[in-house]
Parts: sequence; structure tokens; C-alpha cells
Amino acid sequence: MSAAADPHEIALAAQRLMAGELVAFPTETVYGLGADAENPEAVARIYAAKGRPSNHPVIVHIAPEGDVGYWAVDVPPEARALMQAFWPGPLTLILKRAPHIGDAVTGGQDSIGLRCPSHPVAQALLRAFAAAMPNGQGGVAAPSANTFGHVSPTQAEHVRAEFPREVAEGMPVLEGGAAEVGIESTILDLSRLAQGVGPVLLRPGHVSAAQIEAVLGVPVRRPDAAAPRASGTLKAHYAPRTPLELVDGAQLAQAVAARASAGRLAVVAFEAPAAGVTPSSTLEWVRVPADPAHYAQSLYSRLRELDAQGYARILVQAPPTDSAWDAVNDRIGRAAAAFSLDTTDLSAT
Repeated sequence: MSAAADPHEIALAAQRLMAGELVAFPTETVYGLGADAENPEAVARIYAAKGRPSNHPVIVHIAPEGDVGYWAVDVPPEARALMQAFWPGPLTLILKRAPHIGDAVTGGQDSIGLRCPSHPVAQALLRAFAAAMPNGQGGVAAPSANTFGHVSPTQAEHVRAEFPREVAEGMPVLEGGAAEVGIESTILDLSRLAQGVGPVLLRPGHVSAAQIEAVLGVPVRRPDAAAPRASGTLKAHYAPRTPLELVDGAQLAQAVAARASAGRLAVVAFEAPAAGVTPSSTLEWVRVPADPAHYAQSLYSRLRELDAQGYARILVQAPPTDSAWDAVNDRIGRAAAAFSLDTTDLSAT
């Protein structure tokens, strides 16, 4: 992760935000497509560029010195404790929004998602933007810098490939190296504590449920029907354009044989090919680390690389199911869901 921020580029990007324009910037999770969170027309440009549904909320990023109380009301002590433990970092908190914060960033809900990223370039941008605001409370609405539902970008070049028109029209893309975490932030709902609803994990991420529970001293709940909508929680999301299929490790060789007639295959697996399975011009076998943090770090970059190589299908060995892999399984599962492939009966193919 780059530790340097070019002051001239940061100043220009902050000026673009002030003018209601878009800016792409790095965070420790993925690159974001940002706009002034309090400018509805600017936020609308995010939705238009991404093709994002208008009722799908976006996360507001604030500088380390930012006042959470400006954006949210009745900030509970649980939120303060989690901020102390994990901010700056990859944790988004859903809180009751302040009355003066509009619908543009909340998808029409009475809650708001807030995060303070740790990447130095993101912090430099957020500080410069806030300093330029009359009240010093600038926030940048920033979902991932990709078209809606597609693989999130973890490098600046991914953003440029995703938004060539916007880049050609002058949208700044701040460089920050490869994202350190590689998948989106954990999202925790604390907006209903006053109603007796405990903390609810809306999206798993680098900050685990166990870590949150260690701070709060209470169990983290699973999403319920009344939970607020949040970024990246649709059933199908994070998908490459090449059909992606999750396959149990014990069935991997069988799946390769069954899909061979479909065209060129790419296999993402923890183990080497089984006996009788030979990589060739029509079969690429990609070995991946059996460590969830390193797997997550390279996941999106790997999917983008495979997506660009013209494969007919990507087969991904299903990761372990223990809690350490929750965030990875969430992203891979949603990517596979985008293609509605039935892998339960390989013998029928």
C-alpha cells in the first residue's frame, strides 16, 4: 500500500469534489468512486456512472478528525467503542442519520453508513476536502469504483479500464498501489439499538464478527427482514463477466471433465491438479493460498485477470466454511450467484 500522497494531485481532486465532480481514489479495501456526500447532483453522478439502483445506499467516508455526530444522531457508546478499536480501518457502521443529511446517500432510509479509511491517500483527500468546506465536515460518498455488480477494483488501472469515458473526460484516478485488504469493508448495523435490536452484521469483511464481539461483549446477529439495505448485499454481486462456478474440492476433477466441452476453462484451486487432469491451452490451473487474508487480498485482481483472457468458464474450488473464511465465501458466493449455475448434480451435465 502506497504511503505517499501527491499534494498537487490531492488538491486538484479536492477541487473536483467541491465542483460536484467524481474522483476515484484508493482505500485499504478497494478503490472508491467518490463524490461530495452532501451534493445530491454529485452523488447522482456516481449512480449514473455505475448503473447503480437509486435505492441502494452508498457509504460516506470521513477523515480521522471528522465529526461522526455531524452525520448521525444519538451515536451510541457501542459505535464509539468500535471506532476506537477499528477506525481508521475497514469497518462501516450503520447509524441513524442526522436530519440534515439527504436521501441521496441513504437510499431513502433513515440510516447512514459511515467509514474512516486507513489508506494515506484516502485520508489526504478526505482532509483536503473537509478543509475546503465551510463547516470543515466534508464527507465523500464512495461505493467501489466499478460498474454495478461487477468485480471491485483493487488497483488504479482497474478503475481506468472500468470507466474509460469518465477518465477521458477528466475524472482523476488517484494512485495508491494495490489495495492491502482487497475486499470491501465489514458493515455493521447499529441503527436499531434503541429498539432493542443488537448489532447486526450486514456484510462480513476483514474485521470479523468475533473481533466485534470482543469489543462489544455481546453476540453479533445475522441480518433480519427489517435490517437496513446496505452496499454489496444483493444476492448476486462482485461478479466477473465470465461465468463463475463454485465447486467442492472433491468434485473438482469431475467438474473439469464435465465442463471441458464448454470451451477454455480456468480453475482456481488450493491444490495441484488431480491425477488425470493436465493443464493445457484449454485449461489453466491457478493455485491460490490457503490463508483467508492472502486469498482476499488477491481475489478481485485474479478474477479480473482471468476475465480478460477469454475463458468460457471459471471454476473456483469452494473455500473452507469456518468463520475465518466468512468474508471470502460471501464475495465468491455472490459472484457465483450472478450466473445461476446448478453445480449440485455434475453427472447431469
